[in-house]
Amino acid sequence: MVSTLCRFMLACLLLPSIWTAAQAQAVSFPELNSAVPGHQDVTYFDLAKMIVPDLAAGDDGFYKGSAPIEMRDILGGDDGGSPPETINLPNAAVLAIKAGGKDRLTMLFDLGQSQDSAAGFAVLALYDLTGKPKLLDAVNVGTDQSTYFRDPGKLAVSAGDDALIIISTHFNSNQGYVGTILILVRNDRFEPIDQINTFDENVCAYKRTQDLSFQTRGDEKPYAAIKVTMTDATKPSDESCEEPAPNAVSQDISVIYRWDKAGSRYVRNSDAFEKLSAENAKRF
Repeated sequence: MVSTLCRFMLACLLLPSIWTAAQAQAVSFPELNSAVPGHQDVTYFDLAKMIVPDLAAGDDGFYKGSAPIEMRDILGGDDGGSPPETINLPNAAVLAIKAGGKDRLTMLFDLGQSQDSAAGFAVLALYDLTGKPKLLDAVNVGTDQSTYFRDPGKLAVSAGDDALIIISTHFNSNQGYVGTILILVRNDRFEPIDQINTFDENVCAYKRTQDLSFQTRGDEKPYAAIKVTMTDATKPSDESCEEPAPNAVSQDISVIYRWDKAGSRYVRNSDAFEKLSAENAKRF
């Protein structure tokens, strides 16, 4: 009896250091003209107009406007897309988060892309709704044609902080390109942790997928370590093809991001994802 009790107590002491899998977080797509819960005098449309000041409801169910406000690219470069000349916005994705121990609301507006841009323009906005609604930060997170919150959309990195997970993607007949961006909210501003590029391929002889999973370890301060694992799997098909089918194979590639106090940022322990991305580029 004593031995069993001791083992139970030891397990409880070890719990904080165990990697915890990310749980799916609900992303909603409310009508823009609906009220924000708990703020009946504020609509999502009011919040959207902080991003596109001349946004107005159209006759076709879309909201139309011109240029969004000025903002930086989340990755700090100038490779992001440009917004179209006319914005046609059906809705926006909404996700409540914790940042610095405070309740915050994030909204993701995929505004489309200009004719001369290969990537779309997607705005990630951060709001404080504790008093009069205030836009705290806005960044362009569009690195490909379509941009979404990933599932899960957020990842708890402390008791009062969530990291966000955004994906930008496009597909053709047999290939899928996905860029996943991990984002920390610190001092009410978005800070990139890393971008991870994956590549899926579905041809006659085989299907190859690269799927990501996320885990955190809560015993590290001020922010938990984040373990990202990519499962790179190839599955041969039963079809009769000109090319021979490869053998079935699957491998897990993991990178751990830890908070660097001196640099005030997350740093990764490996460049494995960058190497795989370079290998993927050869298969495009």
